[in-house]
Amino acid sequence: MAGNSQRRNRRTSNKKGATVGSGGQRRRGLEGKGPTPPASMRKGHKKNRVAAAQARRTESRRPAPRRGGPKGTNELVVGRNSVVEALREGVPANTLYVQQFLDNDERVREALQLATEKGLNLMEAPRPELDRMTNGLNHQGLVLSVPPYDYAHPEDLTAIAADNAEAPLIVALDGITDPRNLGAVVRSVSAFGGHGVVVPERRAAGMTASAWKTSAGTAARTPVARATNMTRMLEAYQKEGLMVVGLAADGDVELHELEALEGPVVIVVGSEGKGLSRLVGETCDFRVRIPMPGGAESLNAGVAAGVVLYEAARRRA
Repeated sequence: MAGNSQRRNRRTSNKKGATVGSGGQRRRGLEGKGPTPPASMRKGHKKNRVAAAQARRTESRRPAPRRGGPKGTNELVVGRNSVVEALREGVPANTLYVQQFLDNDERVREALQLATEKGLNLMEAPRPELDRMTNGLNHQGLVLSVPPYDYAHPEDLTAIAADNAEAPLIVALDGITDPRNLGAVVRSVSAFGGHGVVVPERRAAGMTASAWKTSAGTAARTPVARATNMTRMLEAYQKEGLMVVGLAADGDVELHELEALEGPVVIVVGSEGKGLSRLVGETCDFRVRIPMPGGAESLNAGVAAGVVLYEAARRRA
């Protein structure tokens, strides 16, 4: 009898099936898993592979930032009026130097207030030190230090256009030496939906405090790139599919006839006196002139760029 009892116990203990609760796992397994994700997000799906490949291509063509060349030295804005105007216009300064025992007037008080609101460093210095910093200029007890502009690379501008799914609209300045003209062009590019400005690395105006002020703050959102060689840079743009359009008083095409403005384009503006340089002029796909019924020989570089940018924006609207 004892042996029969042991055999019955073994048969009972060998029964299949859980002897404790499942902890709700079976019930959770019956619950829905939410909506089906789109095909582009489902791993292994053809559309997912296409989306991943496109993302890799976009990332591979996006250049590394800050490739515009070596940094320069800080720029100094000197004098009470100049310092206050620069602070009002949002010039990206980092330090305001104030002469020790300086007599306060309305400009000094405004400069200190603006510098404090912007979080700038305030440094008090004796007059001989400010004289040394400014090489003896009439600083009137106020000196504003502006760090070097962080130039973009020319490839950054086409990458910005690609990221926005837009045809590139870029302005290149061939030997513009007046920083106020550069600032005016930056302002026009921003106003008419352009993607940036390219300037030569040498013998041309850069993004100084004067250029920044003339841009009326638009330099904060419109990149300026610097090219080591303007001709090679234009040829590189041509290889990317951009048309190069040079502005010239003796151009072969009038502005209203130029269909190239509707697509990817670089507008090249020459220097104030000489216009386009020879090599740059020969590189251009088109040389376009702006009709001037009033009889003026030429337009200011900033005004000419604004006219062409307006026409480009009108055609693309």
